[in-house]
Amino acid sequence: MHIHRFTRSLLLILMMLALAGTCFAGILLQINFAPPPLPLYEQPLCPGDGYIWTPGYWAYGDDGFFWVPGTWVLIPEPGLLWTPGYWGWDDGGFYVFHDGYWGPHVGFYGGIDYGFGYVGFGYEGGYWDHGAFFYNRSVNHVDRVTNVYNKTVVNNITVNNISYNGGSGGITARPRPEEEAAMRERHIPPSSVQVQHVQAASTNRQFYENVNHGKPPVAATPRPAEFSGRGVVQAKSVARNYTPPQTRAAAVAAGNARAPEPERNAPVPQPERDAPAGRPSPPAHASEIHPAQRPTFSGSGNVNADQKFQQEQQKLYAKQEQERQKLQQQQEREHQQFQSKANPQKQQQMELRHQQQTQQLQQRHEQQTQQLQSREPQPRR
Repeated sequence: MHIHRFTRSLLLILMMLALAGTCFAGILLQINFAPPPLPLYEQPLCPGDGYIWTPGYWAYGDDGFFWVPGTWVLIPEPGLLWTPGYWGWDDGGFYVFHDGYWGPHVGFYGGIDYGFGYVGFGYEGGYWDHGAFFYNRSVNHVDRVTNVYNKTVVNNITVNNISYNGGSGGITARPRPEEEAAMRERHIPPSSVQVQHVQAASTNRQFYENVNHGKPPVAATPRPAEFSGRGVVQAKSVARNYTPPQTRAAAVAAGNARAPEPERNAPVPQPERDAPAGRPSPPAHASEIHPAQRPTFSGSGNVNADQKFQQEQQKLYAKQEQERQKLQQQQEREHQQFQSKANPQKQQQMELRHQQQTQQLQQRHEQQTQQLQSREPQPRR
């Protein structure tokens, strides 16, 4: 399903009005295919005190996705931090854009690794102390600021340039309790200069993906809406998992609303972890999920610790199987409902939704198992 040109224009206008208004909606628009991966780029020098970094992202406009360059923005009020916007999958079969906002704490931004302190959770680029903002030099390019410190940021997220949460091949992160609390706090919408920044980017043909092919000529800029001159940064390279828009457009035109996104947006494999060419295809339904081979546990010699770990193992496996059966039953009910309805388009959408649900469940279970194995008691030395 394509979004009509007029409808896309109207969506963009509504997005700008929502940003500029006093009523902050949070969710601005939705489309039926995923955004491109994030390009690789460096951060320009911070203009001075009172600025905070707002990472670049792919927005959607009149002619498809366009790049909104990362930029330094003046903080509207002391004590505020920026929560970046993000694309996320919803149960209706669309990718929905959740706009960024200002608040006293950083909320959920999809687990997207935007870099420069935004590693998928929270913000490691700086903090407020007695009305002054302190910049972490280990992740920020700063020189003309008063308060600085150095703190090494350990990024536990695989850097894969994926730009959206959920759906096929997307980030599987879910809001943490502190992020949910931050989402309920007082929020301030993007400032007028941020709105102008997005609007200016939307009118530059070179920023559209179908022109720059995932490598925007201006990836970041020292100040909003300044796309030329000193300090402007070009993209270093396109993401390794990028697929040209023509390929996706052809797939959509052929009736595949999802296009070949699992290959394009899958995490960049490490050389020693590349899967063999004959590996099985991802499951399309919950009934096709086969339990992963459970690692053997030989014991650590600590009876109490070993018993506790084995109990945690059994509890996790039982919970995962319960979730798999629940999803399988739900999908089977939907299949039965569609048997009496001759609507190929809706049936195809259902199959795509089932595939995405199944792969999300499988990925979540794999992560849970890995996290449990990391807590396995070690033998005493």
